[in-house]
Amino acid sequence: MSTFDGFIHEFPHIAIDHFRTSVRPSPPLACFLSHVHSDHLHGLESLRSPFVFCSPATKEILLRLVKYPHRINFAKGILETREQTYKHLNKLLKTIPLETPTVIELNPGNDIRVTLFDANHCVGAVMFLIQGQGKAILYTGDVRAESWWVNSIVRNPSLIPYTLGNNRLDKIYLDTTFASTSWMYREFPTKADGLKELLEKVSEYPPDTTFHFNAWTFGYEDVWIALAAYLNTPIHLDDYRWGLYRSLATIDGSLPQAPEAAPLVGFHLGNHGRDGCLTPSPNVRLHSCERGTGCPEIDGGGATNVVRIFPIVKRLPYGAEVAEMGLGGGKGDLDQTHELETPDPSILGRLQEFLSREVDDALVARIMESLNDALKKGNGRLRLDAGLDLVQDKAASLDGIPLQRLVNILARLVRDDEEQPTLKTVDDVSAAAEDPNNLPRIITFPYARHASYAELCDLVGAFKPKDLHPCTVDPSTWTPRVSMKELFGHLCSGNVFAHDAFMMALPEVRERLDADSADGETQTQRTANASHRSDDDDDDTTMLDAALELSELNQRPREQTPCHAGASSENSISMSDSVIDSAPLILDTYKSSRRSSSRIDPADLGIPEWAERAAKQVDGFTWSDFGGLVSTRKGPEEPEVEL
Repeated sequence: MSTFDGFIHEFPHIAIDHFRTSVRPSPPLACFLSHVHSDHLHGLESLRSPFVFCSPATKEILLRLVKYPHRINFAKGILETREQTYKHLNKLLKTIPLETPTVIELNPGNDIRVTLFDANHCVGAVMFLIQGQGKAILYTGDVRAESWWVNSIVRNPSLIPYTLGNNRLDKIYLDTTFASTSWMYREFPTKADGLKELLEKVSEYPPDTTFHFNAWTFGYEDVWIALAAYLNTPIHLDDYRWGLYRSLATIDGSLPQAPEAAPLVGFHLGNHGRDGCLTPSPNVRLHSCERGTGCPEIDGGGATNVVRIFPIVKRLPYGAEVAEMGLGGGKGDLDQTHELETPDPSILGRLQEFLSREVDDALVARIMESLNDALKKGNGRLRLDAGLDLVQDKAASLDGIPLQRLVNILARLVRDDEEQPTLKTVDDVSAAAEDPNNLPRIITFPYARHASYAELCDLVGAFKPKDLHPCTVDPSTWTPRVSMKELFGHLCSGNVFAHDAFMMALPEVRERLDADSADGETQTQRTANASHRSDDDDDDTTMLDAALELSELNQRPREQTPCHAGASSENSISMSDSVIDSAPLILDTYKSSRRSSSRIDPADLGIPEWAERAAKQVDGFTWSDFGGLVSTRKGPEEPEVEL
């Protein structure tokens, strides 16, 4: 999820993807929006000036997004509903065609040149190249930097001076969602490989099978196109989603339709209309409608026979999966969003009193914990994912909704979260949900929407910028290991990284690093006493260290866990937790093997030493002691690669 504050230090009079003017020393003279995911829209709902520049597709979709903030009216005993949209931005949103250098006058004598590039992330998503006053920066927004895409960027005429020429960008503002050397995020399957796997899987089903692809956010448009073409059938969207995408072909007469429109919603060939791959008609075998909107195929009596399709980021070596939902923002952005507004603690106190009269104390405590977490995150809102039916009754929308319905929804949210079963691998999921033809009722396929660390290295290496600024940062866990110099310094033309210096100056970071340094000295002294220590160990490439990493994640609150993304409200299988919950199994296997071994005193060995002996097959240790794994070393002096 983006944490970028909107400031472009080289161009302080503009704002990108963050529009809360209260945090700026002066209002911006121009704003830019990279795409429509909610974590890039902060403050946009209250913006009244200046112009906001974006792609044509982003404008049309943004104007039609619907949110329903709900406020508690204790005096009347109702939940007030008001529809919040971005329609007021119609006069402020200005579109720029892609790959077209465009001069924008901020004020007299202060011009910048802006060029938009497709970001390979979701419909309408773009990067911004901004030039002026002898400076140049690239803001990536959210990006998937696959090799083919980086090659296209390198040869783009507007970027050649910075990729193949002698010019260097002053800074890249980089999507660092997965910027980590951890084996988990180092490499992802390409989108093409993911689509290939998906099409192979759906081809195994009988021709009358109904599929539902769980697209909860923007970014899976190519999946729709591929499925529809392969199975020769359109994909059903509910009325709300259909309206969002249909807008791409209805841009006013002064502008052509968005380039994404033709394959999705159709085009005109001469005097005749041609359909795209999407349809509002439910009488098809492919669906990507929102659950609960009344689709007879998905929500009707035959829904139990539907095969569900879910995207993931990647599969891990031992079978678990890193779930895609919510990672990097965008959770539920394609749904009609309902949020409970809790702007101050006094409302929570009154709500707790009301809940205490309606439900048992244990459930009240769990509900209040969820509400308090929402306040701590700073937005004072709680997603009501189970409340889709709140505004389906138009009369209720106008007159208010009884608070008793809110109680039922909050209780359902808590119970749904607690009742998610823990399944360790995809095989467990499939075995639990097979049809009579021995085909799984759930299909997963890898389709990451953000760049892996290796892909980010390719992108940064293509430009060799002077500096980098990360757009996804968690100060509570930041260390020099995830600094821009450590991750990408070898690919840059400069050696001064402003954001690294800023993080090192934060008091809370310095205090934590000082404490870690003291602990590290103690650990170093312990390690020096261990025998056969190898200086060439790569702790990140052993399965044992992977287990420790996952075990550490498992101890954190789930909303802070990188590979956790809350379970889908319509899917009772918690695949987002599978990668984390596998860690104890690995560690138990390791501990068991340690207990059963009498070849050496376990107290004399740490995990890296044990892994080294297993890899080199010395002291009687082998990878077979650890679940039958096989070493990837081709020679005694070669390091282990990813398992």
